Amino acid sequence: MKATRRSLLAIAGMTGAGATFGARGAMAATAKTSPQRLWYRQPAKEWVEALPVGSGKLGAMVFGGVAAEQLQLNEDTLWAGGPYEPINPQAFGALPEIRKLINDGQYEKATELANAKFMAVPVRQQSYQTIGSLKLDFPGLGEAGADYVRDLDLDGAIATTVFTAGGVRYRREVIASAPDGVIAVRLTASRKGAITVDLSFASPLKSKPVASIEGTQLVFTGVNEASQGIAAALKFETRVDVRVKGGTVSGQGGDKGGVLSVKGADEVVLLIAAATSYRKYNDVSGDPVALNKATLGKLSGKAWAKILADHQADHRALYRRVTVDFGRTRADLLPTDERIKQSPTTDDPSLASLYFQFGRYLLIACSRPGSQPANLQGIWNEKTFAPWGGKYTININTEMNYWPAEPTSLPELVEPLIALVQDIAETGARMAKAMYGARGWVTHHNTDLWRATGPIDGAKFGVWPTGGAWLCKHVWDHYDYNRDKAYLARVYPLMKGSARFFLDTLVVDPKFGVLVTSPSISPENDHGHGSSLVAGPTMDQAIIRDLFDNCLKAEAVLGADEAFVAEVKAARDKLAPYKIGKDGQLQEWQEDWDADAKDIHHRHVSHLYGLFPSDQVSIDTTPKLAAAAKQTLVTRGDLSTGWAIAWRLNLWSRLGEGDHAHGILKLLLGPERTYPNMFDAHPPFQIDGNFGGASGMTEMVMQSRNDRIYLLPALPSVWPTGHITGLRARGAIGVDVRWTGGKLVEAVLTAKADGRHTVVLAGSTLDLDLKAGQRVRLVARNGVLARA
Repeated sequence: MKATRRSLLAIAGMTGAGATFGARGAMAATAKTSPQRLWYRQPAKEWVEALPVGSGKLGAMVFGGVAAEQLQLNEDTLWAGGPYEPINPQAFGALPEIRKLINDGQYEKATELANAKFMAVPVRQQSYQTIGSLKLDFPGLGEAGADYVRDLDLDGAIATTVFTAGGVRYRREVIASAPDGVIAVRLTASRKGAITVDLSFASPLKSKPVASIEGTQLVFTGVNEASQGIAAALKFETRVDVRVKGGTVSGQGGDKGGVLSVKGADEVVLLIAAATSYRKYNDVSGDPVALNKATLGKLSGKAWAKILADHQADHRALYRRVTVDFGRTRADLLPTDERIKQSPTTDDPSLASLYFQFGRYLLIACSRPGSQPANLQGIWNEKTFAPWGGKYTININTEMNYWPAEPTSLPELVEPLIALVQDIAETGARMAKAMYGARGWVTHHNTDLWRATGPIDGAKFGVWPTGGAWLCKHVWDHYDYNRDKAYLARVYPLMKGSARFFLDTLVVDPKFGVLVTSPSISPENDHGHGSSLVAGPTMDQAIIRDLFDNCLKAEAVLGADEAFVAEVKAARDKLAPYKIGKDGQLQEWQEDWDADAKDIHHRHVSHLYGLFPSDQVSIDTTPKLAAAAKQTLVTRGDLSTGWAIAWRLNLWSRLGEGDHAHGILKLLLGPERTYPNMFDAHPPFQIDGNFGGASGMTEMVMQSRNDRIYLLPALPSVWPTGHITGLRARGAIGVDVRWTGGKLVEAVLTAKADGRHTVVLAGSTLDLDLKAGQRVRLVARNGVLARA
C-alpha cells in the first residue's frame, strides 16, 4: 500500500518494512532526505553520476572517490579553434536559384544546390572543450566504511563526501565561488595528521598541456585544439593554490608532469583558478597567467570559512527567491539514484520539486553576468569534442535553457544570453549582407564561442534563418518581466536589426500570395517531398510574427519611428496565417504535408512554437488552433528525447491538461531520460531538458501569457496540496501560489512596477490596478477570485 502524504517528520520513522527510528533517527532521516539535496551511498563510477558545481565561468564534476578523487574541470571560454568568419562567397549568387527550385517544388535539387553553394565555410562550427581533471590520490587510504555518503546541497551549493576509513572520519567539500572566481576544496579528518594526498593533472586534449610546480601551486598550461581547419588560438592556464594546516608540501616533476604532494596534514584547502586568453570573439590577446595570479592573489589570507560564507550568501540570494512543495512521501527517504530508478512506478512528488530546484541550481551555476551563456551542456563537459560540439543550438535548445530564468526569479542570469545576441548581431550583420544582400542581421541554427552565424551541418539542418529572431524574444521578455525602460532602449536596436533583415528577405509565396521565408526548414523535420528545405514553415511565420509584434510594442514604449512602424505593420499583415490540416492538426508547412513527413513522431514540435513559448495559440483566445495543436501532440506522441519531452511538458501545460502533463513529467524523471546525477539524458547529456522541465512545472502552477496571469492552470490531481512562492509574471509582478485539495488557498501578488493585471482562476477573472511596491492577497470564494 502506498504511503499517504504527511509531514516527513511523521514518516521519517519508517524504514524497511516499517521499523521505527528514535528521535535521533528521525532527525537524521530528515536531514538526509532534505528536499533540496541529491545524495548517494557510493562514489560515482561514470561522469553522469558525478555531481556538478559551477561559478558561471568555472565548472567541476565531483566524483566522490575514496582513495582516488577527481574534479573534471571546465572553463567557459575553452573552445576549439579561433576567430573565424564562415561566409560562403557563392551564397548570394545561389540564393535566387534555390528560391526558384523551391517555388517549382524541386526540393531535392534546391537542397543539393544549397549544400554546394549556400552553406557556411567551414560547414562545421567549433566545439566546447574540457581542461581535463585535477586528480587527488590518497596513498594508503583503504576502502570506505558503510557510512559513506556523498551529496550535493542545492541550497548551500556545496558537494560533500564523508566516510570512515581506518577508524578516521574524512570530509571533503567542494564549492565553485562566483564572488571569488575559484573552485575551492577543503579536506578535513577527525584525526590530526591524517591527510596525505598527491595532486596532479590529466587531460584528453591532443595539444598536450603541461603541468609544473611553482612553490605550493600546481600549474597546468596549454593551448586549445585546432578544428575544422581553424587553427588553435587560445592559451589557457589552470592554477591550484595549496594551503595546509600541519604536514608538509613538496613538488616533483618527471616525465608524467608535475605532482604536488601533501603529507600528514590536519587540513588542506585547494583554490583552483582557470582562465584562457579569450577576450571577445575576435580578440584572443588575454593573459590567463596574469588573470589567475590576480584571482588567487585577492584570496591571500582569506580563510575557508569566509570563502564559503561569501559563496553561499551570493548563491542563496538567487536560489532562495523561490520555494516549492508538491508534497512528500516515504519515497524521498531513498538515495537520489534509487529514487530516479523507481520513479516510473513510485509516488514521489518531491522528486519533481527536487528536479525543479536542481534546474534553478544549474542555471545559477552555469550562467552569470560576465560568463558565457549556458551551452548544450551548460558548462560541464568531459570531452574535447562535446556531443553536438556543446554549441549554442538556437533552433530550440539555447532558448530552452533560459525558459525558467524570468518566471523563476533569476533574471540576472539572462545577461550572458543578451551579450551573445549583441555579439551575433555584429557578425550576423556581415552574414546578412554577404549571403542575402540584406540590412540588419541574421544567424541560423547554431553559433559558438566565435559567434559564427552561417548555416552549418548541411542544408536539411542549417538553412534556417530564424535563430536570431527567436533569441530576440528573450531580449524582449527580459523587458516584459522587469519593465526597465533604460534596458529596452539599450537592446531594442538588436530587435530592430533582426526585423530589418526579414523586411528585406521575406518573399511572396506564388501559390498562396503571402510573405514567407525562403529558403528555410521546419527544424529539423523532413516533409517527405524530397527534402526538408521549403518556403514559409509555420515556425518561421510564428517567430517573425512575435518579432514584429514585440518591435511594435517597443516602439510604443520608446517613441515610434513612424516609417519603420508602417513597414513592420504592412509586412506583419501579409505573413502566412496558421492552417489546420485534413487530420485536424496544426500544419507544420504551408502545404498539408504532416502525414507525409518521414517521421510523424519527430522529436521537434517546431510548428507549436505559437502555443509555447509564444502565446499566439491558446485555449482561451484561439480554441480551434489550440485543438489543432493538441491533435499534433497526440500524433507526435509523448516519449522522445529528453529535451523534446520537456517541450511537450510545457505544451500540454499550456493546453490546461495537468494530468497529461504530469504523465510526461514522469517520463522525463525516469531512468531513461534522467541520469543518476539528475542530468537530462537526450541521450547523451543535454542540459536543456533540465531547464525545460523546471519551466514546465512552473507552467503547471502559474502561466503569464496573453496579458493575463493564470493560477493553477494545469495542476495535476497527484499534487493535491502544495505551493510555489517567488514566481514572476510579465509586468514586473511577483506571484506566490498555495493550494490544498487541488483548490487555491491563496495567491499573493507583489508589484515591482505600476501596472494593470488580469488574474484568472478557472472561469473566474479579477482585474487589479497595482502600484510599485503594492502587495495584494487573493483567495477563491466559491470558486470566484477575490481580494482577501
